[in-house]
Amino acid sequence: MSRTDGRPVLPRLTEGARNYPAHAASHGIQLAPLADVHSPKVMFIACSDARLVPTLITGSLPGEVFELRTHGAVLPRFDPERPSGEALTIEYAVATLKVTDIVVCGHSHCDVVDVGVTDGVQSAEEAGALTTGDFTAAGHSHVVRQLDVLSDYAFVAPRLADGSLRTHGWYHELETGSTLRFRPHLSSFLPL
Repeated sequence: MSRTDGRPVLPRLTEGARNYPAHAASHGIQLAPLADVHSPKVMFIACSDARLVPTLITGSLPGEVFELRTHGAVLPRFDPERPSGEALTIEYAVATLKVTDIVVCGHSHCDVVDVGVTDGVQSAEEAGALTTGDFTAAGHSHVVRQLDVLSDYAFVAPRLADGSLRTHGWYHELETGSTLRFRPHLSSFLPL
């Protein structure tokens, strides 16, 4: 998204924050009730890339989605002895907030995937796709790998097994604005 007013970014952001209460009210968003209840049903794990904005691509309202943004949407392997910040955030969403769905969303032109720096470990599919220059396939494989890592988290696995939690792999195309969803039974990403 290009801004044409030429103003520096931080003053615009400051103005936006200052105007947020009025902007929210003009869209029918009541802020006071949000202070009392925190009960999102969806967790959205996405890359911290500034071009990927989960609330914009999903049209979600304040309080609907619990977000975790990481470099490349990379999730570290679960370590019960030394839980990472990501693991603690996911545990809070799953065990305390009782989310019912977790979306792991990758995106096109992701620097982490494109240069192959994902926790030092790549799937064979991801490495192969990078070797051939197929960055889209590498991005898709990366999302699937993060879903696999997530399914091994001690507090996620039992809820997946009993059906009270579902995981979803999404891939957002920055250049078109389209989002694809991983279909495990087809082993492919298709439009939402």
